[in-house]
Amino acid sequence: MFKHILIPTDGSRLSAEAAKAGVRLARRLGARVTGLFAAPPATPIVYRDALPVGYTTPEHHEKMIRRAAQAHLAVIERAAKAAGVRCECVTVTSDFPAESILQTAARRGCDLIVMASHSRRGLGRLLLGSQTQKVLAAATVPVLVYRGRGGS
Repeated sequence: MFKHILIPTDGSRLSAEAAKAGVRLARRLGARVTGLFAAPPATPIVYRDALPVGYTTPEHHEKMIRRAAQAHLAVIERAAKAAGVRCECVTVTSDFPAESILQTAARRGCDLIVMASHSRRGLGRLLLGSQTQKVLAAATVPVLVYRGRGGS
C-alpha cells in the first residue's frame, strides 16, 4: 500500500504524537519515513508562538533554529529507530510550511503524508489559517490527519 511516508513536525506535543503514530503505521506497512521540519529564515527578530519576543543576530538566530530543528526531528528519528523503520530527516528553510510539505512529498516520492491538526476554531482559524488545511486542499497524495487522543 504505502511505501514512503512524509512526517512533518512543528515541534508541538501533538505533532510529536502524530510522528510516533506515523512511525507505527510505517512499521506495520513496511514503509520508510522522511521527517520534515520547515524552519523560518533567520532574521534579527526572534519569534515564539508567532509573536516577536526579542532580537538577536541572524547568525545566532540561525543556530537557534538549527538546534530546534534537530530536537524536533530527533523525536521522529528515535521513534523510527525503536520501531526498526528506515528514516531520513530533512530541514528546509521556508516562510510557507504547507508549501514545503507538499514540495518535499513530491521531490522525495512520498505516497502518504501523516501530520497533526491543532484544530483551531473560530477567529484563530480564520486569521492564522491551518497548515494542515492548506496541505489537505492541495495534496496530490493521501493525507492522514492526526487529531490526538482525547481531542487536542
